[in-house]
Amino acid sequence: MDESYDVIVLGTGLTECILSGLLSIDGKKVLHIDKQDYYGGESASLNLTQLYKKFKPSKEYNDQFGKDRDWCVDLIPKFLMANGELTNILVHTDVTRYMEFKHISGSFVYRDGRIAKVPSNQTEAIASPLMGFFEKRRMKNFLEFIMKFKDDDLKTHYGLDFDKNTMDEVYNKFGLERGTKDFIGHSMALWSNDLYLNLKARETYDRIMLYLSSVARYGKSPYIYPLYGLGELPQGFARLSAIYGGTFMLDTPVEEVLYDDEEKFQGVKTKEGIAKAPIVIADPTYFPSKVKATGEKVIRAMCILDHPIPNTSESDSAQIIIPQNQIGRKNDIYIAVISNSHNVTNKGYYLAIISTIIETDKPHLELESAFKIIGNTKDVLMGIAELYESLNDGTENNIYISKSYDPSSHFESTTDDVKSIYKRVTGHDLILKKRATAEEEAELAGL
Repeated sequence: MDESYDVIVLGTGLTECILSGLLSIDGKKVLHIDKQDYYGGESASLNLTQLYKKFKPSKEYNDQFGKDRDWCVDLIPKFLMANGELTNILVHTDVTRYMEFKHISGSFVYRDGRIAKVPSNQTEAIASPLMGFFEKRRMKNFLEFIMKFKDDDLKTHYGLDFDKNTMDEVYNKFGLERGTKDFIGHSMALWSNDLYLNLKARETYDRIMLYLSSVARYGKSPYIYPLYGLGELPQGFARLSAIYGGTFMLDTPVEEVLYDDEEKFQGVKTKEGIAKAPIVIADPTYFPSKVKATGEKVIRAMCILDHPIPNTSESDSAQIIIPQNQIGRKNDIYIAVISNSHNVTNKGYYLAIISTIIETDKPHLELESAFKIIGNTKDVLMGIAELYESLNDGTENNIYISKSYDPSSHFESTTDDVKSIYKRVTGHDLILKKRATAEEEAELAGL
């Protein structure tokens, strides 16, 4: 193989595949290597044989829930915000041509011992059991303020400054109750804990606007999801990279990382030979000595069900958020529910994937409230992952390492990481440009 490239990418997680596609579009000669024999890395979608081998090696899968080909179980349960940054990247790069998406039927929040749908319009808000009559009026006034707010129109500010006032001060301006703050902050702004209350209100305002605009796009919830699972996403970006000349090598472990005299990255040695490049982008597993644990661990429970989640109006898919202070925790618990309607389970089955930050030495017991919500399970497979981040920004040794995937319900933190690495590698911000059409690409390739 002995060859030179502009960039070597190690690992086919979503972050790495997006960057591979974007840099290939930029004209970079990219070599993409993964030690696994499938795309996706930590963000892959596995069939049940693969899943049992990974999480229950002592229990072999024997088609008790249908054929393997009918199952695509996400290792990292997340949905896409309909107007979020990942959706924007998909649209602008036209990776959407390689996959189909379907909306998630409902967004639910746990409060006072039960779950209720997060209102997606004014009619639902009026009927919602989440708030009493007078609180609904206060909530309505708050949302009208958020939607009408304009930075350059002081009349819309109500005496508030999002860059000076905390979010708690904004809530208090409208007299909102603690439970309503929970509802807005955790199920709309999608904060995983209450630390945001004492931060400046600007980011929470931006998050609420993203939620509202995403709901407005499809009407039922702010979330969309690819048919056949999230593993379709890294594969889509891999195809994009390949069209622009990227080279992919699966099932190819790295035998040695090569450095120059200044300890800067120089290349890798694999069974295929030596590949050289001045820059490498990798997931944390490829450079364990150059990353640090964040101190947080995530537990994820993949639950196989033969029924929809109770109290969700028989929804075929849902996002359920359990705000941390509703159950005396420091971090929220997320439940992502999908089914055969998204081509990820056998007919008649559902997947409920529970995830949260571990807070005790008995992590499985921390999920008890979530198990009560989802009802009886046919089987449960659990995994614990430690979260890592790079020890430095990569500019000194040209080794750019992505962050581990957090337990949040969406991909906004992942795209923040993508944009950060892209800027450090290229020296400029990611500017999304409309990609060539399929016909234009075919002509470009001389087909």
